Amino acid sequence: MENQDSITANGTLGRVLVIEDVAVVRRSIRMILANAGYEVAEAANGDEAIEILQASEGPRPVDAILSDLRMPRIDGVELIVYFRTRYPAIPVVSLTTYQDVELAVALMRKGAMDFIVKPVLQDELLAVIGRAVGQNAALNDPIVSYKELRQGTENQLGKRVGG
Repeated sequence: MENQDSITANGTLGRVLVIEDVAVVRRSIRMILANAGYEVAEAANGDEAIEILQASEGPRPVDAILSDLRMPRIDGVELIVYFRTRYPAIPVVSLTTYQDVELAVALMRKGAMDFIVKPVLQDELLAVIGRAVGQNAALNDPIVSYKELRQGTENQLGKRVGG
């Protein structure tokens, strides 16, 4: 379901940073995302992820971040807090092995946009990352003026009522 409007300047659907300490899982996620049209940067831990982001240009070096929760050195929750502080415009999606409502609520309160439970299902991964990248792209859209919004609403109402 590739939408031409969602293609970035570099010809991809967006750039995603995948942070996962288990190499086989990281590679599998990379392949799914790359095959769908995303550019993927990989990090095996939080330190590598921070280095990748700091080495990139601009306030939004990636369009979305997918981060495992349980990793050595810096865990996923610490990374969420760091990313929300340093890169507040980049949506963060957490990877976890536990389907736990309390954990999900805690992650959202820390700043995660969503979470995915392992094992990762391809359709769910693409849907969640698509929403995250889409949310980021929406932040780049010019703001529609009140007049344009009102005019569009009136046109839509006219179509529904009169059409």
